[in-house]
Amino acid sequence: MNLSAAWRRAAVLGSPISHSRSPQLHTAAYQHLGVDISYTRFEVEEETVEEFLSERAAEPNWVGWSVTMPLKSAMVPHMSSVSTRVQTLGVLNTVLVGQDAQGRRTLHGENTDVDGIVKALKQVGITGEEPAAATFAVLGSGGTAAAALAAAAELNMAEARIYARSAARAAGGSLIAERLGLPLSIRPLNALGEDLSAGLLDVVVSTLPPRAADPLASQMPTDCKSKPVLLDVAYDPWPSALAQAWSQRDWPVTSGLEMLLHQAVRQVELFTENTRNPAAVQNDADHLLMVRKMRSAAGLHEGAEALDR
Repeated sequence: MNLSAAWRRAAVLGSPISHSRSPQLHTAAYQHLGVDISYTRFEVEEETVEEFLSERAAEPNWVGWSVTMPLKSAMVPHMSSVSTRVQTLGVLNTVLVGQDAQGRRTLHGENTDVDGIVKALKQVGITGEEPAAATFAVLGSGGTAAAALAAAAELNMAEARIYARSAARAAGGSLIAERLGLPLSIRPLNALGEDLSAGLLDVVVSTLPPRAADPLASQMPTDCKSKPVLLDVAYDPWPSALAQAWSQRDWPVTSGLEMLLHQAVRQVELFTENTRNPAAVQNDADHLLMVRKMRSAAGLHEGAEALDR
């Protein structure tokens, strides 16, 4: 390939990574913007982060990386700088590659998962505009769970609950919630059905890996005092068993692909900041068209476009 000086590249890093739809999303955006950024994927395990950073990442023309599991916390110590959000959460999902005044490579960590969760929930009516009275449940205790807690705070939730198999691992969420000013309690994962039956939960965000939440589907109550919203970040396969159980009860459900879309939109804005056509400064019509093309590339329906800006 003959590379021009204007050519840049980005990638998604993680393991497993073959299922990721990030390449489709980003490629559609860069084609719409007319900027020369190619986007691919790299299988990087937690044990090989340093090898990637010293070898592949040292190559020229990088603008940044999308970071998925299991690297969201492992990458943080390697950053030259991080955003306030990453400082609070201890996890990132975005790395911006730059240079300092001496021409040395710099790595800046950001977390756009929070943006993705907030936007996905807003599209099913969780706006954060009501008085803080709702309870926000997070299934799991990994890096995406930390972002979900930040989303709960941004959406003006009154309290949060983490449901996890390991209370010891989930305890890390208590420190994050304290930093966010968000009251938090930790519950065993198998208590979810009981709490739903009692009408204690308004929003449920499952951050568990694909199929890990399947056993919970059989615990779902047939009756519930409310209609809680579910965001299941695991989108392959879709619908998940948990999402199917939710839909069968006529409770609102949104796919992890919505979260993926909106966190990617923010990444595109960051990755194109120094190009001739930055995504963040498009007019509303062009921005909406870009998101529509990203939706189409990821196989998403277009019924939620009203909140795509």
